[in-house]
Amino acid sequence: MDYRTLGKSGLKVPVISLGAGTFGGSGPLFGAWGNTDVEEARRLVDICLEAGVTLFDTADVYSDGASEQVLGQAIKGRREEVLISTKASLPTGSGPNDWGSSRSRLISAVEKALKRLGTDHIDIFQLHAFDASTPVEEVVSTLDRLVADGKLRYIGVSNFSGWQIMKSLAAADRNGWTRYVANQVYYSLIGRDYEWDLMPLGEDQGLGALVWSPLGWGRLTGKISRSKPIPAGSRLHETASFGPPVEDEYFYRVIDALEEVAAETEKTVPQVAINWLISRPTVSSVIIGARNEEQLRQNLGAVGWSLNRDQIAKLDAASAVTPPYPHFPYYRQEGFAKLNPPLAG
Repeated sequence: MDYRTLGKSGLKVPVISLGAGTFGGSGPLFGAWGNTDVEEARRLVDICLEAGVTLFDTADVYSDGASEQVLGQAIKGRREEVLISTKASLPTGSGPNDWGSSRSRLISAVEKALKRLGTDHIDIFQLHAFDASTPVEEVVSTLDRLVADGKLRYIGVSNFSGWQIMKSLAAADRNGWTRYVANQVYYSLIGRDYEWDLMPLGEDQGLGALVWSPLGWGRLTGKISRSKPIPAGSRLHETASFGPPVEDEYFYRVIDALEEVAAETEKTVPQVAINWLISRPTVSSVIIGARNEEQLRQNLGAVGWSLNRDQIAKLDAASAVTPPYPHFPYYRQEGFAKLNPPLAG
């Protein structure tokens, strides 16, 4: 297993990490992902540690905290061998303070997460979404205090826009508070929006990407292609509406390229899709999911080898889309030299 520095920090994380969204799964979304109990979760953790995967990602909203509880029990007795990543800010109840990133909510969320996880600290804590109703100074100062208290080691965000991240980092820099070093993002061969704004921001500001849903919300498992419709038992039948939409022709163009590269490398479609992500700038770790041991071992096969230049170019070309304004190529720095004569406007 290879390890990378998480953003502009000293923390080393494995290029592959395990998402615990299936742990204790319940409800229409997480129940469809899987329902991994403590015994099976412990076995998955065993396999991960044997492979050098030390980072495990969860959130308080996953199955109403059950994911954190199951993960905590699965790592019991080996806390020093693992890194825990969790998140808070999304609604966990119907009360007025059961959502968001206020000082009250964050302190309470961290205390509850620590209890469920059975630990005294969280290695990477991320805000699950931007809370526009709370001043960023209140948010960042609270996180800084929790870091100073030893309850959080590193902090980050997830599902933020670029301006929301920069506003928070500016507040941290003005006041000498702890900066974000992680950005948990959706990124895949059929979802490359991350590259338009958040990737250059990550390079400039030192944010390491922790990639969620690297298989495009379950579409890049190799079970779907032009000749193979969505299987009857696929979770996509129930969960597709929760994830980013994908146009059919674009999807099939990417699948065609993935299948070609998979045949060339003698790897599976998901292994190729994950390996491509590992090669991308700013990516610190790719979070994989697994319902069972077989899926986990398959996904772990995405490391230990590399795509060649031609194969990467083929995947890049198949998955490329024209970015929207103002990311349109002519208005990006690399396009300036091509403007002859300059465009009006």
